[in-house]
Amino acid sequence: MEILKKYFELTDRQVDQFSKLSDLYAFWNAQINVISRKDMDNFYTNHVLHSLGINCCIEFVPETRILDVGTGGGFPGIPLAIACPDCEFVLIDSIGKKIKVVQEVVDAIGLSNVTAIHDRAEKAPGKYDFIVSRAVTRMNKFIPWVRNKIAQEQRNSLPNGILYLKGGDLKEEMSEIHQDYDIYELPEFFEEPFFETKKVVYVRMV
Repeated sequence: MEILKKYFELTDRQVDQFSKLSDLYAFWNAQINVISRKDMDNFYTNHVLHSLGINCCIEFVPETRILDVGTGGGFPGIPLAIACPDCEFVLIDSIGKKIKVVQEVVDAIGLSNVTAIHDRAEKAPGKYDFIVSRAVTRMNKFIPWVRNKIAQEQRNSLPNGILYLKGGDLKEEMSEIHQDYDIYELPEFFEEPFFETKKVVYVRMV
């Protein structure tokens, strides 16, 4: 928990919600294995703070609609939803047992700005200002899944698009797409060794 306070100013409610995550995920992970078991020792760094790296690249304005594709156990969507209570989040995954964990966690911490859906990304209802995800697939495969889910109306400092948590050398992968993009290096925001090669890739979609 303390590592979150190191980088972000949190309200009492946010501290309470974030502090409950570790025990909740330890409980559900023992049953369903939504997170690598060895990662649970570094849960707040490797999962929660990593998810919040997106918040270092953009400050979502109230009422921003965000779709988390392939959310798995709820990352990056649940940490972002806690951090951005005035925004609306839809978390979607094609694996039902993972969405069950998401719904249980959302209910346990009282997150009212999250909808969890068991389905494929293409079936997500409505339009969104941003699509977020964490290394689900290569970008040239990901973009067709979500191309028709982007709203045209702008309300944030960045034009609507994709905010994708990735790691490693992305030159080859990003050469395969034809949209404008920027890469934010997470070591510019977080000093922990885990983030040495971690990035947020922003792809403009409108």
